[in-house]
Amino acid sequence: MDKSKRPFLKSKRPSRRRLSPIQSGDRIDYRNMSLISRFISEQGKILSRRVNRLTLKQQRLITIAIKQARILSLLPFIKKDKQFERTESTTRTTGFRTRNK
Repeated sequence: MDKSKRPFLKSKRPSRRRLSPIQSGDRIDYRNMSLISRFISEQGKILSRRVNRLTLKQQRLITIAIKQARILSLLPFIKKDKQFERTESTTRTTGFRTRNK
């Protein structure tokens, strides 16, 4: 069958235009904290590409920018909301052991 005579096939899935969280004018840079903070979880972890809805190139640039901002102390490595505190002091109940001969 000739290619010119082939009927046009429609795709089975309806195509949806994905809205990118990064606009065309946004510059991915370690100094752009408003942009970078959108791609970090509450614990301070870098969110995955599926969650962010980014392309591979954009995800790489975001990851590099976040790591640079962390090294320059613009972002914390981890977010410390909860302080680990001991509720009770642990004391020894048996005391020191002595050798019995």
